[in-house]
Amino acid sequence: MSIAIVTGASSGMGREFVYQISKKYKTIDEIWVIARRLDKLEELSKDIANVKIKALKYDVSNDADMIRFKMLLMQENPQVRVLVNSAGYGIIGKFEEIGTDNVDMCKVNCVGLTKMIDMVIPYMTCNRGNIWNIASSAAFMPQPSFATYAATKSYVLSLSRALNKELKSKNITVTAVCPGPVKTEFFDRAELHHSAKFYKKLGMAKPDKVVELALKDGYHGKAVSVYGFTMKAFRILSKILPHEFMLKFIN
Repeated sequence: MSIAIVTGASSGMGREFVYQISKKYKTIDEIWVIARRLDKLEELSKDIANVKIKALKYDVSNDADMIRFKMLLMQENPQVRVLVNSAGYGIIGKFEEIGTDNVDMCKVNCVGLTKMIDMVIPYMTCNRGNIWNIASSAAFMPQPSFATYAATKSYVLSLSRALNKELKSKNITVTAVCPGPVKTEFFDRAELHHSAKFYKKLGMAKPDKVVELALKDGYHGKAVSVYGFTMKAFRILSKILPHEFMLKFIN
C-alpha cells in the first residue's frame, strides 16, 4: 500500500496539500491526515472521493501521540511515497510577553517535525519519495517580535537543505516550502498579542498557488520552494545585505 502522510491537515497549507496530492498522485492508495481537530479531518475526508483518507487525531508535540503513530506505522507497514510536515504555528510579539508559547512553538515546529521525519523515513521504500517541510520566508533572517517563530523556521530550512543532500542516495527529495504571508487561518492565532505589520498582509498569497509550486519544485528535486517575486527578492537580499542593516527597516 502506497500512502501519503500530511500533518496539520485540518486547515491551511496542509489541507491544500491533501487536495492537490489526491488529484495529482495516481499511485497513492491512501492519505493519512493528521491534526488535533478530528472534526475538520472528517470534513476533509468527505470532500475527497478519489482516494481513501485515514483521519488521525494526533498532536505532533505530544509524546504519547507520537508513540501511537509509531506503533501504527509498525502495524500497517506502509510504503510512504509522500510526507508533508505542515503542522506548525507562530505568535507575533516580543519573546518575554509570548511566554510558554516560545517553547511550544519549538515543540511543534521543530521537535514534532523532526520526529515525523525520523519515524517515516524507514517506510519510504518506494522508487521515489518526497518530503515537504513547511518553513517560511521568516527563515531567511532574524525577525524581531517574531523571534521564536522565525528561528524555528530557520531550523526547518537548514534541516531540509541538509537532508535533501543526505537522502539523495535513497532517491528522496526534501523540499523546504518558504512562502511569505499566506491567506490561511495562521494569523487568527498569530495575532494573539499583536497585529501583523500592515505590509505583511498586502498581497497575501493563495495557498493553492503556493502548494502547486511546492509540488512542482519538489518533483524537480529542489531543496527550497519560494513563491512570488517579492519573497524571492527578499531571499536574495537577505543573502547579499548584512542582516543588521535589514533589521533597521524590519524593526
